[in-house]
Amino acid sequence: MKLDVIKLDASKAGSVDVSDLVFGIEEIRSDILSRVVNWQLAKRRAGTHKVQTRNENSRTGKKMYKQKGSGGARHGSRRAPQFVGGSRAFGPVVRSHAFDLPKKVRALGLRHALSSKIKSGSLIVLDQAVVETPKTQSLLASFEKLGLKNALFITGTEVDANFALASRNIPNIDVLPTAGLNVYDILRRHTLVLTKSAVEAIEARFAGEA
Repeated sequence: MKLDVIKLDASKAGSVDVSDLVFGIEEIRSDILSRVVNWQLAKRRAGTHKVQTRNENSRTGKKMYKQKGSGGARHGSRRAPQFVGGSRAFGPVVRSHAFDLPKKVRALGLRHALSSKIKSGSLIVLDQAVVETPKTQSLLASFEKLGLKNALFITGTEVDANFALASRNIPNIDVLPTAGLNVYDILRRHTLVLTKSAVEAIEARFAGEA
């Protein structure tokens, strides 16, 4: 499959060959994408939610009233969950929400995400994501020429410092190196912009599965 390559000024810069194995999947599996996104978001959760258990509550542990003769129910402590100021029963505790997902499923999800952008016409191949000066207004003008309002840029091995500075104040624009490529960020942005070096790195990553 051939994809056109353009520059930041919207002029043409040739074409690049991409593998159908990575970018040409016809039947997009939404169930695979869902599994990978859920896996990513679960890993990101802090899991620091916590409530006081009965042994952590500072209220008195003294018996409220005598066992017999009151006509009321038998209680031994005001720390019990049914009382105001008491502890919570079966509340959340600090834990990890992460779960395992096979590497093959993760790789498959990434290939389906990339192919979905090709299929919807929402993938652009850029010659390079480099600017001479970190000027937000000039970069924004370039994005307008390309019709980019909500996009993820994958710039290659490293992100150009000037490009990163110029783009960081533009809303709905994310810039990541190739190592940061992930399914969630691909799907949350309307357009995926890959540089030629990023395409080569992605092709090399999946070369062993061809």
